[in-house]
Amino acid sequence: MASGDLQREREAIRPLVSLSDPGDALTVYYALYHAPALTRLFVHRGGSGGVDGFLAVCTTGADLFRPLVVMRAQSDEVLRALLHTHLVPGRPYHFVTPLFYASILEEEIERDEEHVGQVLELDVRSFEPIINVLVVQAPAADGGLRFEIRSQGKVMAAAGVNWRSPHFAEIYVYAEPEVRGRGWGKSVAAACTSALLAEGVRPLYVVADADEVSSALAAGLGYRDTGRREYIAAGQMPYAFR
Repeated sequence: MASGDLQREREAIRPLVSLSDPGDALTVYYALYHAPALTRLFVHRGGSGGVDGFLAVCTTGADLFRPLVVMRAQSDEVLRALLHTHLVPGRPYHFVTPLFYASILEEEIERDEEHVGQVLELDVRSFEPIINVLVVQAPAADGGLRFEIRSQGKVMAAAGVNWRSPHFAEIYVYAEPEVRGRGWGKSVAAACTSALLAEGVRPLYVVADADEVSSALAAGLGYRDTGRREYIAAGQMPYAFR
């Protein structure tokens, strides 16, 4: 799809998502703002010609061999049609959708793994920056924000941005097992959060329902549950549908 065609299709699907809803934020980024060369957008139109669904297949740095799939549809039938028509049977994909699509995806795709993610958003009033002289800014490979703590030449804790739109950004945090409990993960996450706030972006943090450690870290920084849930799965369409 040429860049001009992609932009027109992006404008056409805009009414199906909300730019201000944290539950739509990841889909908005990948469907509307992800690099055009790494995005394939498929739009479904009803009998009257109006747009009633879309599916975006995006190449990401997280896994070059497993594209990320996001979607919206105004009916179950449209959602199934998008899946059957535009996904290659047997090819692995990574799906991130609203939780209410889970039952359809569980019927339609062969899943290797799945879980539910809680979408947390920073409550700015509860956030207090952390001063830790060990934290250094080290730009990510894509030029995005990344903060690290190193020890003996090894990265022991890091926080950065999974994706970023003009409205929201989702952070990630990692700490090596041997340094957990020192507050290093919280320190790098606080630095990343502060940087996003300074740039006028609303920070999000997605944690698995059962991840008590990440939930506690996020709560300690002031991230609060929005009530939104993401169904996150890895899998493929079976060959029987083609």
